[in-house]
Amino acid sequence: MIRAKRIRLFLDSNVLTGGLVSPWGLDKAVLSLCAARVCRLVLAHAVRDEVEENLLLHAEHLPSLRAEQLIDDYRRLIKLTDPELVSYPDEDLVRSSRHLIRHLTDVPVLLSAIASKPDWLLTHNTKHFTQVVAQRNSLRIGTPKEFFQALSSILG
Repeated sequence: MIRAKRIRLFLDSNVLTGGLVSPWGLDKAVLSLCAARVCRLVLAHAVRDEVEENLLLHAEHLPSLRAEQLIDDYRRLIKLTDPELVSYPDEDLVRSSRHLIRHLTDVPVLLSAIASKPDWLLTHNTKHFTQVVAQRNSLRIGTPKEFFQALSSILG
């Protein structure tokens, strides 16, 4: 049996968080593809830390059982996906790369994506992760909707 190469998806924190807190939607569908190991989750430490912080903040506003379930869902997702982890970029590199993207806090995320060379960087933050940023850094950046549209055109 020939194994096809899995599509490597670098997820921004808004997609990962959205997939965990939403009852349904394309963010959750992306996570399902990664959990089923149809696609490979590429997870930057910079993204992971932001997601964990966001989930804890979100959990504070939930009933205790639902909050525990959210954290358990996150742990289970990480276990199921066995993500390819990307370390934090060097601080000097972050400072010298400030010009690459509009928002300072996005620099470590962008540098992690550049270093990991994913097939897709999925984000809802198209205000900062623009097509100009994508072209300058040889990345394919899109929303989950754009990813599924491209996937659909491949599958016919």
